[in-house]
Amino acid sequence: MKKVKVFITLKESVLDPQGQAVKESLHNMDYKNVNDVRIGKYIELEIEDSANLHQQIEELCDKMLANTVIENYRYEVLEEVQS
Repeated sequence: MKKVKVFITLKESVLDPQGQAVKESLHNMDYKNVNDVRIGKYIELEIEDSANLHQQIEELCDKMLANTVIENYRYEVLEEVQS
């Protein structure tokens, strides 16, 4: 069994209203040195190890986890997970 960490972020060309709201709140709290905030998603999966593991992860991300029209994703596969 492998643990997979999936990081999903909006593409640079996509407006991030959540990020803008957080940035404005930080500025209101006198953290004026924060220039930009982008909000994303983090997902952890435990998945059976297989020869085509990376292909399966990419299919999961493309079909379900990320909206690839407006989001990018990357993932990390960690060592075996103890059950």
